[in-house]
Amino acid sequence: MIYPYLFLYIRFFMTLIGIFFTPTLLRWMSTPESVMDASVTYFKIYFLGSFGSIMYNFFVGILQAVGDSKHSLYYLIVSSVVNIVLDLFFIAILKMGVGSAAMATIISQYISAGLCLYLLLTTSGTHRIVLSEIKIHKELLGEILKYGLPSGFQNSIIGLANVVVQSNINSFGDMAMAGCGAYSKIEGFAFLPITSFTMALTTFVGQNLGARQYDRVLKGAKFGMICSMTLAEMIGVIIFVFGSQFIAAFDATPEVIQFGTLRGQTSAFFFCLLAYSHCVSAILRGAGKSMVPMIVMMVCWCFVRVAGLTITNALVHNIWCIYWIYPITWSLSSITFFIYYHRIDWLHA
Repeated sequence: MIYPYLFLYIRFFMTLIGIFFTPTLLRWMSTPESVMDASVTYFKIYFLGSFGSIMYNFFVGILQAVGDSKHSLYYLIVSSVVNIVLDLFFIAILKMGVGSAAMATIISQYISAGLCLYLLLTTSGTHRIVLSEIKIHKELLGEILKYGLPSGFQNSIIGLANVVVQSNINSFGDMAMAGCGAYSKIEGFAFLPITSFTMALTTFVGQNLGARQYDRVLKGAKFGMICSMTLAEMIGVIIFVFGSQFIAAFDATPEVIQFGTLRGQTSAFFFCLLAYSHCVSAILRGAGKSMVPMIVMMVCWCFVRVAGLTITNALVHNIWCIYWIYPITWSLSSITFFIYYHRIDWLHA
């Protein structure tokens, strides 16, 4: 297996960069001086624990490839619940400060990775990991990079675009930072079921296309999209109705609750579009067309998002511009994916 070596080398290099450049990056993001020290501490701790996240993704890739989508979902739910519980315990009860929030994230990531690793070490299936037999297979490297690099590059660029968005949020002060940060935690947890659907779709499409079961691919893709979009909209309704209570669980400051609630209510009813974009992206990756979702998401979620925010904030410095930029770019990517999905013969090509 080449994955452990490749992923660990990349992650180790990125971790060093993250730790070294954290203060510079946070200042570039217009982070208020009142929270600068706490932010630097948080990110340095978070980067040190990022190995858990990358190893979890590696293990889940193996499980998804053999059709085991249940365990990855269970472990991800456990990880997210542990993260939220530890956040509340460390910050609200023990008053340990923001660094403990990063520690909670690290612990939850390593728990999920550890559960996956234990399953892979003890399974009797052909996908069992034998540590002494892990090595690099040069003939598989090119194929892995062909399908993996576009997705990784896409996620990196989207992450960079989100840094720009966060820098705009930071310009509205620490209350806006706290409110939007709390909402991001809630959204990440709420979107777990959708993530599991999309991961399963990639595996399902790839396996059935390999078997030339084209009708089965179309039926499964349609079912997955309908389920994901329906579930996403139900989650959106819950966040719209109970958003203020969820935010208050992290910070009871009225201004923080207001910022987080308004962002949630703005995005909530557009979750179906976010789910649709992720589903079509997953289907196309399963069909071997990883470049298409990379280009669509880079254009819509990166270039359009950053350019839109830059222009609107130069004209009207209003946080509502940030709230609405996500639904707008989700809509653009959904329209583009819809046209491609129904006009291009991605199935047989």
